[in-house]
Amino acid sequence: MPSGGRTAILLTPGAGADRNQSALVAIDDAATEAGAEVIRMDFPYRKAGRRAPDKPPVLVRAIEEAARDLRDRAERLVLGGRSMGGRMCSMAVAEGLAAEALVLISYPLHPPGKPDRLRSEHFPQLRLPCLFISGTRDAFGTPEELEAAVSAIPGPVTLEWVEGKDHALRGSDPKVAATVVEWLRMRGIL
Repeated sequence: MPSGGRTAILLTPGAGADRNQSALVAIDDAATEAGAEVIRMDFPYRKAGRRAPDKPPVLVRAIEEAARDLRDRAERLVLGGRSMGGRMCSMAVAEGLAAEALVLISYPLHPPGKPDRLRSEHFPQLRLPCLFISGTRDAFGTPEELEAAVSAIPGPVTLEWVEGKDHALRGSDPKVAATVVEWLRMRGIL
């Protein structure tokens, strides 16, 4: 049974990281202080000690299972993560997983140097508020490319740019965490 109005946030790491990726820890700390329940998860391949990510269906299923557990304890569920983790959360929502919002840090719009291989085919199914935080020098998608791609999302989209930063957003964890918490508060989710 959901607790009184509590918000739960499920955070997922990028392909080369685990649940202790610094931006996820910073978001966890800030959102927990703001009253949310936060879970940072590892994907099955990480739990098994492998470096190569599982195929998307396995990753999406892992998110669905973790979200189901959180949904039982909270009224509102926010999904998100860094890079691949955020992408998998957005794919889970596009496939029908219910959530109040998506928080997508350094969304990997395309492989570096391959702008013709967009990873946005599921965007038209995203009918919920979406926050994208990316560096202005991200090789996985320029500001112009990301702005064009998110125009296919029917839900409300907020784009936040970290000036001069690349995909890793090094040194930006406090700014990223503050942006996430403020955005969730402005939307009445936190």
